[in-house]
Amino acid sequence: MNAIPSPDQIMQVGLGFWASKTLLSAVEMEVFTELARRPVDLATLRGRLGLHPRSAADFLDAPVALGFLERSGGFYRNAPATDYYLDKHKPSYLGGILEMANHRLYPFWGTLTEALRTGQPQNEAKGGGLPLFESLYADPNRLKEFLKAMSGMSSGAAMVIAEKFPWHNYGTFADIGAAQGEAIVRIAGAHPHLTAIGFDLAEVGPIFEEHIEVNGLAGRATFVPGSFFTDPMPKADVITMGHILHDWDLEVKAMLIAKAFDALPEGGSLLVYETLIDDDRSHNATGLLMSLNMLIETPGGFDYTGADCQGWMREAGFRDTRVEHLAGPEFMVVGIK
Repeated sequence: MNAIPSPDQIMQVGLGFWASKTLLSAVEMEVFTELARRPVDLATLRGRLGLHPRSAADFLDAPVALGFLERSGGFYRNAPATDYYLDKHKPSYLGGILEMANHRLYPFWGTLTEALRTGQPQNEAKGGGLPLFESLYADPNRLKEFLKAMSGMSSGAAMVIAEKFPWHNYGTFADIGAAQGEAIVRIAGAHPHLTAIGFDLAEVGPIFEEHIEVNGLAGRATFVPGSFFTDPMPKADVITMGHILHDWDLEVKAMLIAKAFDALPEGGSLLVYETLIDDDRSHNATGLLMSLNMLIETPGGFDYTGADCQGWMREAGFRDTRVEHLAGPEFMVVGIK
């Protein structure tokens, strides 16, 4: 007789929002930042977090079962990954993207079915509001949260890029859509000979400059205000674009790649990194889900495969292209002029 298939995966994914929201609320309540100070018992942690007695044990034991916390002798402590990535006081903190997911993306994804049937964004633009970026850039507090989220999303990939890319062959690079400048911090911080340009809208300038100064790179990184829709990209030996192309439709993707080609010298490189969809479109679920997030967030954005990006680069005139894995679902596509 054929074995009855297990429903476990169906149930885990179908009810995955339980675990997701538990983690997002723990980040919001700074559970991991609190425990980074020292392990504490349930009563102490409940008091510090302001938890109701009814739910406190379940809320804190669920992350134990999920692998985010450890508990022994009645004391809770962070697991190694959460201690490294979710303590707000560490430079490796990537909780910014989770904070934004909690405040913005979580409710918007509740209307995914509507997005799939209409092809329309489900964020602030829904119902006649401002488009995503206009809405974010109009509110200084939300802009800061968004830029922190972009730093969290880019930090790990940028650290690998700093190691894998042959930076010794180049002297300058420009990061397009630089946000806080986290990619510049990671790359220029690892290669003292490099100087960098951060290119983004003028509103980002003070936030970028503060982040660069805090990380000791004020003399080696310059902010250039501008819009990549209306202005040329800064000239540099290498141009980087992290999680930029997926925001836009195919026409804008091609335009941005062409502008990067024009700004580079002969032998210069364009380095694009994203949560790429695998070429077979069957393995990298994160890349496919990220593309659905672009449906939620943008009028025409979508994620793509490494082969897609290489094709667009070759159409723009890049003579050599390659795809390299970075970490997890992150890949970089390199084009050489």
